[in-house]
Amino acid sequence: MDKTQLQSELQYKAVRSSGAGGQNVNKVSSKVVLSFDLKNTQGLDEHEKELALVQLHSRLTTEGILNLNCDEDRSQLRNKELVTKRFFELIKNALVVPKERKPTKVPKAVIRKRIKNKKSLSEVKKNRRKPDF
Repeated sequence: MDKTQLQSELQYKAVRSSGAGGQNVNKVSSKVVLSFDLKNTQGLDEHEKELALVQLHSRLTTEGILNLNCDEDRSQLRNKELVTKRFFELIKNALVVPKERKPTKVPKAVIRKRIKNKKSLSEVKKNRRKPDF
């Protein structure tokens, strides 16, 4: 993953935001929309692209473009920093390969203990019965 290459491929667009800001919100475009073309990026190798496409498939458009929004702050610059940080965290998490699960067996001691408990409980219940004559 080449961070500088990815950084250069990011496209930002500022739009009007809803929320806090009073009348200022009607004049200032403080919301930032980040767009990133995941299918045609040069910052990731082919294996990383495949991993990211699988992990982020629900967040991509049909053309393979990832869109992220940020309107948490009243400042456009701060929103741009936040959305960029969020983008890199998302990409980093998408490229993590999960460890393969090793199936485990039930230990023999656990099986013996369970059977011993069953036998003792069976013995207790047998002793509660009326004697046979």
